[in-house]
Amino acid sequence: MQSPAIFPLFYLPPVSYFTALKSHDFNFSLEKQEHFPKQTYRNRVTISSPNGTLDLIIPVVKGAKLHTATKDVKISYDSKWQRLHWLSLQTCYRSAAYFEYYEDGLAPFYHKKYDFLFDYNLDLLNWMFKQLKVNPTVNFTEVYEKEISGTDYRNQFDKKTIHEFETKSYFQVFSDRNEFIPNLSIVDLLFNQGPQTKSYL
Repeated sequence: MQSPAIFPLFYLPPVSYFTALKSHDFNFSLEKQEHFPKQTYRNRVTISSPNGTLDLIIPVVKGAKLHTATKDVKISYDSKWQRLHWLSLQTCYRSAAYFEYYEDGLAPFYHKKYDFLFDYNLDLLNWMFKQLKVNPTVNFTEVYEKEISGTDYRNQFDKKTIHEFETKSYFQVFSDRNEFIPNLSIVDLLFNQGPQTKSYL
């Protein structure tokens, strides 16, 4: 049975994504069948850097103008993006209070190769649930439905407006040079707040 809320599957999703999941008691469906939309958090993450926000993008194999279902989108390894992403996370968060606490658990995701973006993001999401100590009830869509009866989050969390969300502030790395940036990736919250992350949500 499909859950009342349907979410896209993102790469290290923003904080508001987890706040929304929590509002549904972590009982939700993940969209697996939609045509893969470009320019979204499905293959990008926004983290904090000395110069403000930094976007890290997972390159995907280009379909020859074909509409590819999200579950079938393949990751491209033409560039060394895993090394770049991991170095960026280390560089930006090395001084964060809890980075070392999570480092060993996160590192394998930047060494192991996955064929499909969906599988990669799903394993990362499950890792994050483990850190938050939540046991979600996750369903997957079997067909694409444009209209659903529950809450549809598939086109929310727009990257142009995501950092305009009003959220409680917390200490961030580079707070000495940047104002608080709301709604960064959940890893920003994890690395800075550690076990307090769940109660923040």
